[in-house]
Amino acid sequence: MSDFSSSVKLKYVKLGYQYLINNFLTVLLIPIIAVIVIELLRMGPEEILSILNSLHFEFLHILCSSFLIIFVSTVYFMSKPRTVYLVDYSCYKPPVTCRVPFSSFMEHSRLILKDNPKSVEFQMRILERSGLGEETCLPPAIHYIPPTPTMESARNEAQMVIFTAMEDLFKNTGLKPKDIDILIVNCSLFSPTPSLSAMIINKYKLRSNIKSYNLSGMGCSASLISVDVARDLLQVHPNSNAVIISTEIITPNYYKGNERAMLLPNCLFRMGGAAILLSNRRSDRWRAKYKLCHLVRTHRGADDKSYYCVMEQEDKNGNVGINLSKDLMTIAGEALKSNITTIGPLVLPASEQLLFLSSLIGRKIFNPKWKPYIPDFKQAFEHFCIHAGGRAVIDELQKNLQLSGEHVEASRMTLHRFGNTSSSSLWYELSYIEAQGRMKKSDRVWQIAFGSGFKCNSAVWKCNRTIKTPTDGAWSDCIERYPVFIPEVVKL
Repeated sequence: MSDFSSSVKLKYVKLGYQYLINNFLTVLLIPIIAVIVIELLRMGPEEILSILNSLHFEFLHILCSSFLIIFVSTVYFMSKPRTVYLVDYSCYKPPVTCRVPFSSFMEHSRLILKDNPKSVEFQMRILERSGLGEETCLPPAIHYIPPTPTMESARNEAQMVIFTAMEDLFKNTGLKPKDIDILIVNCSLFSPTPSLSAMIINKYKLRSNIKSYNLSGMGCSASLISVDVARDLLQVHPNSNAVIISTEIITPNYYKGNERAMLLPNCLFRMGGAAILLSNRRSDRWRAKYKLCHLVRTHRGADDKSYYCVMEQEDKNGNVGINLSKDLMTIAGEALKSNITTIGPLVLPASEQLLFLSSLIGRKIFNPKWKPYIPDFKQAFEHFCIHAGGRAVIDELQKNLQLSGEHVEASRMTLHRFGNTSSSSLWYELSYIEAQGRMKKSDRVWQIAFGSGFKCNSAVWKCNRTIKTPTDGAWSDCIERYPVFIPEVVKL
């Protein structure tokens, strides 16, 4: 009971400290304003008038002051960056025919790797601890025994994912193809000629002066890179719409060898994609869901370990796959540390920044062995969208950022229902929060993604309006079952 009492007291001391520091100016100004008001009430009307009459204003001074105020205001508003709005987005929901329950996945593995039972056993252990559910999906070509990863089947998957997401976006927003000014497509491992962006332009007969970009090889954090590119373009092109397609095409990247480090992606990566509409039009302010506040990109490619930790390569038998290094989580932690060092001062309240600064000074001057203070990012954000790259990624970030189970619920449930959909996973997570009816006006969302290279990118969005629980979308047929309990190990 005494421990409970002391913890409650400590909680209120912390809350009082946060309120005092975060509202320091308000706390300081209220007594000053109160004293001024009391003094004015004590003075008579004649005394107030005599004070006003004692102030002499010359017409030239008034004119110059007015001109200066107007000039400074004009320069400020002209140089202020254009606000970028996230009008709406749509996530691709694969058909039931593409589902891969554990039993089917393992049966295929046994047939494809029948000469290497150890590789089959390794995949089974990974799948048991992966955090994936029974409803994740793989493209039709991977369902064949053996898989048929042809160029045609890869294009068919791209068309199925991208065009379905685009159609949903057009339906949700009322956007017409001719209204698209900027088109950005990111897909890391499938980069055909003509490009995927050209495929979309051909399908929807987009304008000839459209500004189109196709990003490849950027990894699972490519979606936020696309948002960054779109933001920069929207700064120089007023009154414009930008559509981002974020996906990963699985068909040509299914690994058929025996290397364990390259078999891991087969167990985790699944079909998925998202279409996002960004705008800088003032008229979209009222209907947009979110406003982009900050976007921070961190690239650790100068370090050799970081560069090689996620590498597409051939094994000794010539089979192409993605090699994931054992140092991946350590490297991701270092990249995250660099990223939050940059984004922290932009988003953390003054109380957290002061504590972090005090900890830093104490370690530098007094004792380097002092435990560093980890800022409480829960003070800055209501919602967290952590890239659903795998159970270990989510666990590590939850531990390092001291988040609760509810804060990482969207990431865990997305991994369970859809698997690792690469760059589009952030949007499935955001869609999950909306489907649960948790997104309120002025809520702040932190999206964090990791990608090959090695990169850590994060974006901060602010909700423009309370979002009603959607009746359609990727989660519409299953949201009532979530959240679900995910055991540490699912015995197969």
